[in-house]
Amino acid sequence: MPRDLVVVGAPTSAGSYAPGQETAARVLRELGLIDQLRAAGRQVRDAGDGPVQIWSPDRRHPYAQNLAAVVAAVVAVADQVTAALAADADVLVLGGNCTVALGVMSALTAHDPDAGLLYIDRHFDLNTPQSTTDGALDWMGLAHALDLPGAAEPLVSALGRRPLLTTAQLYFLGVDFAAATSWERDQVERLGLPWCASAALAAAPSAQATRALDILPRAAMAVHLDVDVLDFTDAPLAESTDGRNSGPSLDRLSAALRAACRDQRFRVLSIGELNPTRAAGHPEVLTRFIGCLRNALRPV
Repeated sequence: MPRDLVVVGAPTSAGSYAPGQETAARVLRELGLIDQLRAAGRQVRDAGDGPVQIWSPDRRHPYAQNLAAVVAAVVAVADQVTAALAADADVLVLGGNCTVALGVMSALTAHDPDAGLLYIDRHFDLNTPQSTTDGALDWMGLAHALDLPGAAEPLVSALGRRPLLTTAQLYFLGVDFAAATSWERDQVERLGLPWCASAALAAAPSAQATRALDILPRAAMAVHLDVDVLDFTDAPLAESTDGRNSGPSLDRLSAALRAACRDQRFRVLSIGELNPTRAAGHPEVLTRFIGCLRNALRPV
């Protein structure tokens, strides 16, 4: 029998570039996500939402904006995922921005210290408040998970252990290396971080997902999906609109996500950077995305 599935909302855009992602959990529920997951054969419990946080410019802390709110959101996700894992359930976390993955891994590594993270994202998210000037923590999350130099101390210290992750616990799937900052490229080389390019994921989604799964530890596993990995022309969902005509289509990503979530190590899927306003001119893409989640999380 499959484990029960607990759905957790993380309606935060505090660490983002602008408002929008805080509405994703509500919109997906309103469009029938919970019923679709149940129709796929899962026993689903909706655990509700953490704090609703809407981005506003933080002029007092321009290089790590809304840091206290980001920490609060991460801790709330960790608490909800911890409760679900204690009940022997799998978890679907509806962000919000990519900092929600820190809360997921804080909970999952407390449950299993060797737990791995398959990070499906166009970006490495390895920046720090010292390596970039935009101040958005949503592309700095994994720098804090790895406790890189220049990471914001309040966020690192909220994660439960230090570092939260080692390089052996992490695999990046779908990266556009040209979009990485010079700091990120240096860290990838220095740490020997494993990654797969956006074009490779688009060409062979199931094979690239399987390759990543072979490299990750033989321990519990979380999958984090930043929807900006998608071809924005095919699936206009992401906060970032840069991924036009590159990256996998939603149908091809669905194959990779299904391969990852049917793995016996799988425990948590988190969704980041989905801004429903991007789909205003093509609203059916939200229904397609719900179908992608249903396919990924249906029983094996």
